[in-house]
Amino acid sequence: MRNVMTRVLPDPAPAKMSIGPPGWTTASRCSGFRESRSRGSMGNPYCGISTGRTRRLSSTLLRMNGAAGLVTTESLAAMLALIGAVIAVSALLSGLVERSNFPQVAVFLLLGAVLGPAGLGVLHVGLDSPVLRVVATLSLALVLFTDALSLNLREVRKNLTLAGAILGPGTLLATAAMGFAGHYILGLSPALAAILAAALASTDPVLLRGLLRRPHLPSSARLSLRLESGLNDVVLLPVVLVAMTFAAPSSEGGVSVPKLLMQMLVLGPGAGVAVAAVSVWTLDYVRKNVGIRRDYESIYSLGVCLAAFAAAEALHGSGFLAAFAAGVTISALDVELCDCFQEYGETTAELLLLFTFVLLGASLIWSGLSLLGSALVAFLVLALAARPLSLMLTLKPLRIDDRSRAIIAWFGPRGLSTLLLVLVPVFGGTPGADRLFQYASVVVLFSVAIHGVSIMAFGSKRFQGATEPEAVVESPESVTAEQVRAWMDGGEYVQLADVRSTSAFADSDLVLPNSVRLDLGRPEVDAERHGFPKEAWIALYCTCPNEKTSLAAADRLRRRGWLRAVAVVGGWDALVAAGFEPVTKSGVNATSAAPA
Repeated sequence: MRNVMTRVLPDPAPAKMSIGPPGWTTASRCSGFRESRSRGSMGNPYCGISTGRTRRLSSTLLRMNGAAGLVTTESLAAMLALIGAVIAVSALLSGLVERSNFPQVAVFLLLGAVLGPAGLGVLHVGLDSPVLRVVATLSLALVLFTDALSLNLREVRKNLTLAGAILGPGTLLATAAMGFAGHYILGLSPALAAILAAALASTDPVLLRGLLRRPHLPSSARLSLRLESGLNDVVLLPVVLVAMTFAAPSSEGGVSVPKLLMQMLVLGPGAGVAVAAVSVWTLDYVRKNVGIRRDYESIYSLGVCLAAFAAAEALHGSGFLAAFAAGVTISALDVELCDCFQEYGETTAELLLLFTFVLLGASLIWSGLSLLGSALVAFLVLALAARPLSLMLTLKPLRIDDRSRAIIAWFGPRGLSTLLLVLVPVFGGTPGADRLFQYASVVVLFSVAIHGVSIMAFGSKRFQGATEPEAVVESPESVTAEQVRAWMDGGEYVQLADVRSTSAFADSDLVLPNSVRLDLGRPEVDAERHGFPKEAWIALYCTCPNEKTSLAAADRLRRRGWLRAVAVVGGWDALVAAGFEPVTKSGVNATSAAPA
């Protein structure tokens, strides 16, 4: 029986000094990746930065993968400059992206194209680049970890039928349809077609994030898309891992199914659960006896993700499934750590994902366009249509209105998660995997364009006006400041809750009348102490980007029974603009108890 490995990292190989295999091979092994068997079919086998005016910098950067596997001062400075550019562009364009609903990932794909060979020619990335392998592997682990950490397990249990329909027949029917199309239209082997189909069935959470923040999105559509984007990667990853074992050539017989199942379903998830459980217990002990800064808890959660990944790989399990299992364990055992990650660590993780888009956008993601022909165009159409048709059929028996069902079916963008899944066999040396990456890249490019424009249209005022009757639902995640004002003017009881960060609250001398300051770590404790009615609207506001703190606090309150706890879109600034007049702290008691 052939030995099968679902892990990503190979057994450690000794580093070479000045002789032996090529430097890029040594660098690849030292960074924990196998040498690709399909090297040479897609551009430069290195990641470097060069300019046309000087050869010295180019040759210096090439030494990142040179014989000694060294990173020089110049190459390090160039890489840090690229990272700095990603961070700066993210910050400077965040407001514009938020207002225009323009897909953020498209900005960074274009940035990569500008820096790549077709643009300024200062960034060259190949599939064999150790830098790309490290960044892509970390990105996929963080995508799975973040998906799991953001899960509301109570919500999942409450909507098991919906989750089962979407992740079961909804996802698998679409995967099967794309697999048949890949086999019969593109001429792929069944195993390679399964890998491509599973990668393309992944709904990208980064692209969906802007849509899910829209207050006028129907609640049933919001719930369905959140469940799908948070859970379908962990359903599809095993399909990729299993198909990889059948795609690899073997002269020793078939696949050892029991060993494969042990690696995927026991060693990987088991390592993730164990690492997360020990980490949560340790954090809780230190929290009670010593104390820990809230912002450092988010860093702690990132460390748990990496430790779980490494532990599973050391046991020859899947590090990716371990990362997801660790996130689920933390979500079940420590809600506060989840909130800390969403408040601070999620932005750090998102920057790494955007950096990956820049690397891919330099040249790799555009390489598939050279393959465009009648067969690939036919496959592209079927790939984009498979998920909507599958979900429209699957969701028909459920009690979901036609408009919400259409929104759920249409908004399934392919993005970074698709590319990361298809890169797993590329890095594993699966024959023909580089061609799969090209096919997937074409679908992702068209999906970013089509679904990106759709999300922009959905966020437009014209569309919001046409869907205003569904803007107020029983328990939305967020509302506008104008809606809060309308509730108050209509006689409804609304309790304002101040969840600005500790520094923002301390630096400001202003508060809103009748607002209550809630502890960021345990808002439900303060809500109980102040006697917030469980049936009242609780409007939480902060000053952070994208209402991260208020959304996290509102979610925590909803879990504790305040089902109408909502975040105010735009936070403090939006409320002031809507006519809520702030007063000085000395002029009002901002922590007065809520009226009965």
